[in-house]
Amino acid sequence: MAEKKKNLSEYDVTSVPDATAMSFLILVSEWNHEITFALRDGAVQTLKKHGALDDNITIKYVPGSFELPTAAKIAAKNIIVDAIICLGCVIQGETRHFEFINSAVAHGITNVSIDMELPVIFGVLTPDTMEQAKDRAGGKHGNKGDEAAISAIKMVDLNDDLCAENDLWWADMDEDFYDDDDDEFYDDDDDDLPFDDDRNDDYPKLN
Repeated sequence: MAEKKKNLSEYDVTSVPDATAMSFLILVSEWNHEITFALRDGAVQTLKKHGALDDNITIKYVPGSFELPTAAKIAAKNIIVDAIICLGCVIQGETRHFEFINSAVAHGITNVSIDMELPVIFGVLTPDTMEQAKDRAGGKHGNKGDEAAISAIKMVDLNDDLCAENDLWWADMDEDFYDDDDDEFYDDDDDDLPFDDDRNDDYPKLN
């Protein structure tokens, strides 16, 4: 049997872009704070490791994981930030409450990210036990907060890259509107255009 990978948060440091010019909001669930605060610390440490400045990292708290999507939507609509990192922990209980919460949070965060066209990162642990949660919050299996931070940095970089390509595409399109002879825009009022606004008979008659 293959040995299970111990540190799930390992990554290639050289593959992570520089985050110096990026801004981040970290939303942290206060429920299971022993775990979520460890996720927060991991995320902050990783962001700084890759250049993020203290002034560009904002941390806010919500009551529980269920409130993360709403908080993310409010933040996305009211502040300027490059990415939002949502950190929480929902541990399996004896009822199906666990399933409903996790599904709602995952769908909610996804919808906010799509609707707002902003990287909103899912950093919510869904373990069966508290021991498993500790293992994934700085324990033997790494820190989910680290992974969320890396995802945020990479998504911001991707977003910037795609926006830059779009700007170049529009710049190329603009060149088509110039006259090759005199480098001036075509004038809609030029006499040689087939439609003359001053002629009444150019308009279709209503009666």
